[in-house]
Amino acid sequence: MRKSVVTAALCVLLAACEPPARNVLVHAADDIPARLSEWGLVFADGLQFGLNDGVIPYELNTPLFSDYALKLRTVWLPDGTSADYNATREFDFPVGTIISKTFHYEKAAGWSAGAANVIRADRESGLDERGQLDLGQYVLIETRLLVRYAGGWRAYPYVWNADQDEAFLELAGDARPVRLVDSTLSEDIVYIVPDANQCAGCHASDHSSKALRPLGLRAWQLNREISFSGEVVAQLDHWSSTGLLSGAADPPIAGTRWSMPGEATLQDRAKAYLDANCAHCHNPAGPADTSALHLNIDAPIDRLYGVCKPPVAVGRGSGDRPYDIYPGRPEESILVFRMQHTDPAIAMPELGRSSVHVEGVKAISDWIASMNGDC
Repeated sequence: MRKSVVTAALCVLLAACEPPARNVLVHAADDIPARLSEWGLVFADGLQFGLNDGVIPYELNTPLFSDYALKLRTVWLPDGTSADYNATREFDFPVGTIISKTFHYEKAAGWSAGAANVIRADRESGLDERGQLDLGQYVLIETRLLVRYAGGWRAYPYVWNADQDEAFLELAGDARPVRLVDSTLSEDIVYIVPDANQCAGCHASDHSSKALRPLGLRAWQLNREISFSGEVVAQLDHWSSTGLLSGAADPPIAGTRWSMPGEATLQDRAKAYLDANCAHCHNPAGPADTSALHLNIDAPIDRLYGVCKPPVAVGRGSGDRPYDIYPGRPEESILVFRMQHTDPAIAMPELGRSSVHVEGVKAISDWIASMNGDC
């Protein structure tokens, strides 16, 4: 019943639903298909990219930066099931849930198969009025799946072919050269598709259990308005009303969009950014727990948050700066130094970027510059 309600609602919101190419199919963990199309989640024919019925797109308030790639996020739940709300952690999704994230770029002037010029823009993805992406305007790079099995979550990276009509499982990852272009400059980078084991570098955010888990599907990240073809709905309310989510708080925890000055304080925006980009490792139970740097959104801004905290065994990563966060002095803060670099021995985050997030660096620098006090 729940799936039929969700599908009907999306048909209204998206103006038209494409007929499903096939039913969504959850494959056994020991029999993962080589082709993305065999999951039945999304479809592409070289001209358009779209979603199957019941595959629900969603947006985050503060996403992880990934070399200016646009991301189309979706979730699919087995019929008759729902996710359980949690105020502070990721929601608890039932066995059989499939979460997908499709990384893509908007093509820039001069685009060709041999010259991958793409637009460097810090913005969200967006389906068109039909609930699709026009592949004359966009290029698909990869689609990552997180699948919930009885034994936990598994991650699978699929890479799109040149014809843009199929993506193939690449457990060893991949590398794609692209040129990021904006109105003032261009930058050649190598976009890295992580291998299946590297997915744990972010998604295994508890060092002791090492279990994979979704990162962005939390109340503060999902509590926002989302647009479907010009109609705006409150995302969490929509999830609850269609049966996708059960037990949601009323009202839910407030969301924070780091990129929207005026919607939140500079400090709240900075904390949201650091949570989304750093706290999967830098939290009390995370893989970087030995750094004693806790950047989760609910952590107090104190020495463990990096304020006046000297570096811990970072080698060249300190840049000879004295503290992780030096109040009033972003140019002397290790946090900013590491965000400004792409050298693997220095850069943070360690995975998922080959370029500097200029807007993110500015936001964190502005916040540190606004801080009072001294060390």
